[in-house]
Amino acid sequence: MRTRTIKMTTFTKKSKKTVVVGLSGGVDSSVAAKLLLEQGYNVIGLFMHNWEEADDSGACSAATDWQDAQAVAGKLGVPCYSLNFSKEYMERVFSYFLHEYKLGRTPNPDVLCNREIKFGPFSEYAKKLDADYIATGHYCGIKHFNDMQSDTHLIRAVDTTKDQTYFLNQVRTNQLSNVLFPLANLQKHEVRQIAEKENLVTARKKDSTGICFIGERNFREFLKTYLPAMQGDIVDKTGKILGKHDGLMYYTLGQRKGFGLGGVSGEGNNRWYVVEKNLDKNWLVVSNGEGEELFSTELKASNINFIGDFDYSKPYRATAKCRYSQSDEACTVTHIKDNLGNVSLNANIVFDTPQRAITAGQFVALYNSSRCLGGGVIE
Repeated sequence: MRTRTIKMTTFTKKSKKTVVVGLSGGVDSSVAAKLLLEQGYNVIGLFMHNWEEADDSGACSAATDWQDAQAVAGKLGVPCYSLNFSKEYMERVFSYFLHEYKLGRTPNPDVLCNREIKFGPFSEYAKKLDADYIATGHYCGIKHFNDMQSDTHLIRAVDTTKDQTYFLNQVRTNQLSNVLFPLANLQKHEVRQIAEKENLVTARKKDSTGICFIGERNFREFLKTYLPAMQGDIVDKTGKILGKHDGLMYYTLGQRKGFGLGGVSGEGNNRWYVVEKNLDKNWLVVSNGEGEELFSTELKASNINFIGDFDYSKPYRATAKCRYSQSDEACTVTHIKDNLGNVSLNANIVFDTPQRAITAGQFVALYNSSRCLGGGVIE
């Protein structure tokens, strides 16, 4: 392996370079903007409006978030603008979301939103403002090697409980060349302390959870608006009919509730869980027990995106996580050769220990120690 000179992204108080910060109306981006001001940057806030619809109560959470972003900008004394990316979001992210659900898969649109919106049109608009950098409130870090744009690495945050590198595994290397992550070395409680000290309105605002455009609304009712539900049979592994499901799109592998089976004569007292979605027969296949059927040691991933230089021509050791909330596990990654004998970006990933409920449509993120190598789609 070649020797490289590491240059960590640094900030200087004398710098007057311009950075456009994605102000979301949350505490993390608010503190990111505050820190960049302290480090001497000329800061501009930019609020992204990605979704047009109100929630079930008729309220639009984006309107509240925009008000909070403006309040933070006013408190910090920086300009803040609002841009509507809802058309781009619909075309680049939401259409993908619906397509995956039609295929019976379980997509993660927030991963694509980072590549297609936050580090896409957002970054392009920042250039129009003559910005030197863009910044977000993500919990992660960056390393640059020898000032080479092609060799920028994405690094885990110090706060491993909040680390968001999983959600950035699809961002292209060149999209990270001019990005700052001010929260890389902070714990979440420290971020809130800074916000409290500065009397920012977002200091005690709760973190957003779930898919960004759905918010607090009922997921089934939301999805039903865009995809017609097709009822079918709930069956056990032998094909015995146990009940009816409302539509395969509402369920995911490993799910243990939400299909209303309760006790079934002749079965044990363990809870039911989903083991398969059979699209051809429109069956939701369930099992009753401890979930042993859900464990597997291998997955196939497609279109793996590498962040920074990496040699994948030979099998390599890594760790991987198949969803944000789990820890990454040791594995061996072997890339598949195409019809011409060239090594492709599709790979077989074999885990050292069995993993529960590896789900098609989700993203698998790959790691080498603290570095996020990138990731691909679980097929």
